[in-house]
Amino acid sequence: MQSSAVSTKPKKRRHLYEVDFMRIFFIFGVLLNHTTTAFANRMTDATGWAHMTLVSTHLMLHFTRMGFMFMTGLVLTLSYYNRNDWPTFFKKRLAGSGWPYLLWNFFPVTCNDDFFSDSHLANLSVFSQTYWDAIIHGDRFYLYYILITLQLYLLFPFIVKLFKALPKKHNWILGISFTIQLVLMFIIKYGLPHVDRSNWLWWFSNYGVNVFTYQFYFIFGTYAMLHYDDVTGWIQGHIKLIAPVTILLGLGTIPYYLSYNESFLGLDGGAAVSPHQPYMLVYDTMMIILVFWIGKAYAYWREHGIWPWLETFIKNGAIISFGIYLDQTLGLNVLSRFLTIVHAPDWVFFIALPVGYLFVIGFSFAVAWFCYKVPPFGIFIGRPQWHILKKNRVAAQQRAEKRRLQKAENG
Repeated sequence: MQSSAVSTKPKKRRHLYEVDFMRIFFIFGVLLNHTTTAFANRMTDATGWAHMTLVSTHLMLHFTRMGFMFMTGLVLTLSYYNRNDWPTFFKKRLAGSGWPYLLWNFFPVTCNDDFFSDSHLANLSVFSQTYWDAIIHGDRFYLYYILITLQLYLLFPFIVKLFKALPKKHNWILGISFTIQLVLMFIIKYGLPHVDRSNWLWWFSNYGVNVFTYQFYFIFGTYAMLHYDDVTGWIQGHIKLIAPVTILLGLGTIPYYLSYNESFLGLDGGAAVSPHQPYMLVYDTMMIILVFWIGKAYAYWREHGIWPWLETFIKNGAIISFGIYLDQTLGLNVLSRFLTIVHAPDWVFFIALPVGYLFVIGFSFAVAWFCYKVPPFGIFIGRPQWHILKKNRVAAQQRAEKRRLQKAENG
């Protein structure tokens, strides 16, 4: 693969329709992952075929998390690599993700039954501490991804500086990043379980919300955008090998979980299905590449007679994909509450999974679309309809221009 970087001269940003597809694919994969967990938690026989099928295929779906990390690096590079206006970048990106992060963290705290007890209502400090813990930990409402993204925004200027400082060493940057990621995965899987982390800072002990745990996927996204034509050409030239290898790796997660992680290593449920494993690094990377190729196929199909309804669905879904991620817990919560009142054998829950999955998709999509269309709820999904400060700036600029023209006319 060639190592030449894209030009550093600003140019008009192109719209990548394959990215629209990838947004939809990854967010729907996340919903499937979490819906599967909801159904597995409702089953009563932990060793039955229905429960074991869902649990043993869980690792297969974990690539979606890393896919989102890759997409974040790619889209940020597409949008900001050549702008060189970091104050505007921070103001826009931190506000776009920061406000939704604060708002969605507010809900699980206030909706908790314990919050409405007399002791909580009488002591505001309890609420403040609980809310602060939720914000700094990102461990509610699947908001860890937003917390990681906020950290990435702080690091992204340094990533850009690294790639610009070494224009002929991008392949080395990617290779070293992958090597570091692989070493991290070995340490996390085989080393950390045997280390006492009780006195560690939370950010290091709970590595799942540490941005450096995902550094390769962000670097990979940046690299892919900078060498877009070379990367897509390489994928197209090797797709006949990439596709079967990726499928085999996906199927391999089942014996990897059952035979290696559980039987041989004796890992508990959480560690056995953790996405932070060396095997998963290889599988996730291959899945990202394969989905990238499928996205390019969609972009080609779109230009050569795609169904209009499908194009519209993917276009609109891509617009609100961030909102779907944010509000997914609402649909999942409704589903889980419904499952608790249903009494049926595990096999019934198993065959009902597609129905539950479609419900979560539809519910999450509808809520995000409502927020997108109805002011002022757009702020909940990072797409506010009202930009008060922006309007003030525009008005100020218009007044200044008017004064300048009047001054010129008066000589």
